[in-house]
Amino acid sequence: MSPRTGIGTLTVRPLDPLRDAELLHSWVTHPKAAYWMMQGAKLQDVEREYMRIAAHEHHDASIGLHEGRPAFLMEKYDPRYVELVGLYDPEPGDVGMHFLVAPTDRPIHGFTKAVITAVMDELFADPRTRRVVVEPDVSNKAVHALNEAVGFVAEREIDKPEKRALLSFCTREQYLAARGVAI
Repeated sequence: MSPRTGIGTLTVRPLDPLRDAELLHSWVTHPKAAYWMMQGAKLQDVEREYMRIAAHEHHDASIGLHEGRPAFLMEKYDPRYVELVGLYDPEPGDVGMHFLVAPTDRPIHGFTKAVITAVMDELFADPRTRRVVVEPDVSNKAVHALNEAVGFVAEREIDKPEKRALLSFCTREQYLAARGVAI
């Protein structure tokens, strides 16, 4: 992905658990990342978690870059094997997603929406992806609004071991319609 947006160019690169651990640690333990649920994590905990993800056959992570500098985290997973096992009936082409925008002292208006749009573009670039699945915390109203803005439709609340989540889906068609792209 390398879309040029109103805020600049966004790209992704594979996450390197060892090289990126310190950077990720500063992101996931920041107070603005409370919903990431790693507030008390030590550097080794973050390193271990992302090594686990890198080794997992059905889960991967990428670092998002803004104008070549690390600016967000993107995780992609197969909900048949990760996160949502037994919590809903997956359909062929379902892809789960998490994203986290890095904390900054100089926020850019519209940046988070540009990031989720770039993430969705990346996921739908794979022709096998038919629907993106998310499960944010029910109390995370900001991300619910953002998800809705790119085409997600909330289906129902579910109980995960770590949180009460809002299970939501976005088909390729819903995403394109939200972007104003004729189908």
